[in-house]
Amino acid sequence: MELTLKIVDADGLVLASSTGRDETFLVYRQSYREGDRVVLEVSEPGHVFLALDGAIQPGLVYMKECAYALAVPFGDKRKPYSPNAFRGDLHRLSARSARPDEIVQRRNLALNPWDDHANRALFPHARANVETRGEAAFAARNAIDGEKANDDHGFWPYTSWGINRDPQAALKLEFGRPVSIDEIVFYLRADFPHDSWWNEASVTFSNGRTSRFPLVKSGVAQSFSIEPCIVEWVELHGLIKAEDASPFPALTQIEIWGTEVPGAVDRDVAVAAEDKPEPAALPLNL
Repeated sequence: MELTLKIVDADGLVLASSTGRDETFLVYRQSYREGDRVVLEVSEPGHVFLALDGAIQPGLVYMKECAYALAVPFGDKRKPYSPNAFRGDLHRLSARSARPDEIVQRRNLALNPWDDHANRALFPHARANVETRGEAAFAARNAIDGEKANDDHGFWPYTSWGINRDPQAALKLEFGRPVSIDEIVFYLRADFPHDSWWNEASVTFSNGRTSRFPLVKSGVAQSFSIEPCIVEWVELHGLIKAEDASPFPALTQIEIWGTEVPGAVDRDVAVAAEDKPEPAALPLNL
């Protein structure tokens, strides 16, 4: 896979770029300006380890399209990111194609630190029918950014999906290809007593099945094993609020654990899956 990283300004002018076979690095020695975008281009769809800023954890993501762009955040849009992210006049970006053995491992398939409202190319992708006051600190993408600190709210690292007190709130998580899943983990926001919580949440799978999960007032991971199934998306809905004084339940993080479907998108995935020994059963934190 050929990969290209670029910095592009508001007028479409390429300010810096780097191209490599299977791996590339870009060092940008200027301060970002409003309207700048960081861009990844790939020669073909596939799995990529992507790091667009040194202050944000790299993520193993799936490029369904051959071009992805993230607008450098300014103002309120900075709130979901580390105060050190995208700042200063020295920036290191990197991208590399994932190895087959990395792709086939069981992992959290919902993780994407680089998701954004405008994203249509880089998966997983989260979107919701409501976000509290439309603020970046409560956007759907925060539920899959990997940040799990949850005893406060409103700014990094206390990012969350806020539902604006809407009992019909729903969050859809799209994987961009078929994946096999077997566990769901919820991290509720736990800034008690400011926050409330949900007693129950429902998840509908793209195969038509719906499961309900009992939840408790806690900030720790609430994990549920499910019957393994192949899906392309899941939707979180049916959020039943606890009867308490606070009107503010919210979700800090959702994890969807599982594996790639051999042969679904990458020939190398199928080859690696055939060569990999059967994994031992993993304990769940129930």
